[in-house]
Amino acid sequence: MAYEFTDANFKSEVLESEKVTVVDLWAEWCQPCLAMGPIVEQLAEEYKDRAVIGKLNVDNNADVPTNYSVRGIPTFLIFKNGELKDKLVGMQSKKMLQDKINSLL
Repeated sequence: MAYEFTDANFKSEVLESEKVTVVDLWAEWCQPCLAMGPIVEQLAEEYKDRAVIGKLNVDNNADVPTNYSVRGIPTFLIFKNGELKDKLVGMQSKKMLQDKINSLL
């Protein structure tokens, strides 16, 4: 199951993590975000021992999207050792996300 990131746990769970971390910024009203949901869940399961993959609801958490200049959703922020390595905006294929994750593992 995909991890639930929030403004409150972002520092400890993302910025202080040594693992590759993928944050899916989404909202319940966003149809492309909902379409990406099953892919995010599959990736969370596939990489559960090697990476942290989760979601952050932008309607409930405004600080992270503001801090990373997120202007559209879905947006995927990919971190390693707390450093932003990539930012993907819009729907992505599962293979594209896997390739990005694998390149950082």
